[in-house]
Amino acid sequence: MFPCKSYAGKWLYVDLTTGKIEPRRYDPVLAEQYLGGNGFGTRLLWEHVGPDVDPLAPESLLIFATGPLCGTLVPNGSRMEVIAKSPLTGIYGDANAGGFFGPELKFAGWDAIVVTGRAPRPVYLAVAGERVELRDAGVLWGLTTSQTEAAIRRAWGDPGVKTATIGPAGENRVCFAGIQITPQRSAARCGLGAVMGSKRLKAVAVRGHGPVRVADPARFHDLAVEFHRRIRANPVYPPVSAHGTPGIVTLMDALGRFPTRNFQMGSFPEVDKIGAEALEERAFVRHLACFGCPIHCDKLYRLPDGPHAGTALGSVEYETLNSMGACIWNADLDAVLAANRLCDDLGLDTISAGRAISFAMELWEREIINLDDTGGLALRWGDTALVLRLLKMIARREGFGDLLAEGVRRAAQTIGRGAEEYAMHVKGMEIPAQDGRAQKSMGLAHVTSSRGADHLKAFPTIDETGYPEEARRRYGEEYLPEMAQPLATKYKPLLVKDGEDFGAVVDSVGVCKSGGTFVFAEFYWPDIAAVLEAATGMEMPVDRLHRIGERIYNL
Repeated sequence: MFPCKSYAGKWLYVDLTTGKIEPRRYDPVLAEQYLGGNGFGTRLLWEHVGPDVDPLAPESLLIFATGPLCGTLVPNGSRMEVIAKSPLTGIYGDANAGGFFGPELKFAGWDAIVVTGRAPRPVYLAVAGERVELRDAGVLWGLTTSQTEAAIRRAWGDPGVKTATIGPAGENRVCFAGIQITPQRSAARCGLGAVMGSKRLKAVAVRGHGPVRVADPARFHDLAVEFHRRIRANPVYPPVSAHGTPGIVTLMDALGRFPTRNFQMGSFPEVDKIGAEALEERAFVRHLACFGCPIHCDKLYRLPDGPHAGTALGSVEYETLNSMGACIWNADLDAVLAANRLCDDLGLDTISAGRAISFAMELWEREIINLDDTGGLALRWGDTALVLRLLKMIARREGFGDLLAEGVRRAAQTIGRGAEEYAMHVKGMEIPAQDGRAQKSMGLAHVTSSRGADHLKAFPTIDETGYPEEARRRYGEEYLPEMAQPLATKYKPLLVKDGEDFGAVVDSVGVCKSGGTFVFAEFYWPDIAAVLEAATGMEMPVDRLHRIGERIYNL
């Protein structure tokens, strides 16, 4: 038996070149030093993927990893990590997703799946507990992500199968292709869908029925119940539960943190047309939730009429309302939802896709590119028909879309003529809808993020709108007032580093950064340490957990 509870104690190794599938036990010391999820993936990349390995080469690893709290009673224990070298940036890459795939992998008895090689023809990996096999995916190649999931479920005769799938963007190795996770969640960033496509791995399908056993069931149960109650009592719970991340659209706009026209501005004059209230009035159907989540920040939306009538989504995020709205100067909410649905089906990261298009629109506005460059396309701000067309061209690498599929850094280098000045990226990854000019800690977090421009690694929220009480509780009176002031720079390195280390732990144990840890600011180092001890049986004093977080992030 694996000495640390809440782990299966084994990984599934899959060599697509040879077709060999092998379960492997791993050293418990890895669990003690790296926890799981993000930590496992980071260590595996460090050991097996050197700087000379191309991200899309057969020997590059693709890792699906869960953590010890994933699939348990702890609120929001739904998160899983996908880790690989990024084809977008050429450096370390990871993508995190909720939904139900991660818990299902735990129920199937696996802590991680490690994929290497390249299949001679398209395949998908079928995992049903201990029964694991590669199945032909020739008929699935070319299908959208939703079509692929539906086809796999029909073939299995089981609607409970959970999938991680790529669409045409991943098949065509678009550098910011994502992976769609059951149901309509995205492991979107860093282009890891392109890594799947390079391996000719169309999908991973998982079904499990086993338990996740914890070391101290009574203590763990009490902590899980307490955590659920604390989340519901938190003052942030009502608005986040009611609106999800779209609820912050108007707030971020008022703070000047809502990038508009490719970051030319920090606010959008027509923001009310794409905010949560407009979204809910236009398309809300009902609330949805990831596994074990009391917040249900996802919603089912469906457009009742108009040119995109019937378009339905199970997840609409703040980031997409910006990238397909304000950043391309678009106030047509229906078109935003249609673009969101198209990205999900094609398997595109909505952040990078929207940034690539807004980058091109600014180049057009400044006459850096013309009809000869774009293949006859006039890239005017707010042209929603053009946006939908470009998304398909990017996913299929057709015409001008082939250049944008490389991401803004490479596209700017190819174009030249000063285009680099308008490519909004850090380390090759497009900047999300968190304008660092209006929140200095976020600007620093973009720069120091291990995977390129990113708000979710350090995820600094204390100074976002000013949380002086939380700053006082975490860091002490001596760090106020600057710690809670968005435009102050003093103490922000401390805030960002603490967030990076804590975020590495959160991404490694398998819980959600919105659900209690960062957005709610409800659970902090002592809370995670306590519940980890109850779940795993490992001694986990807070200072040890700090060292683990720092170890993972440094690596």
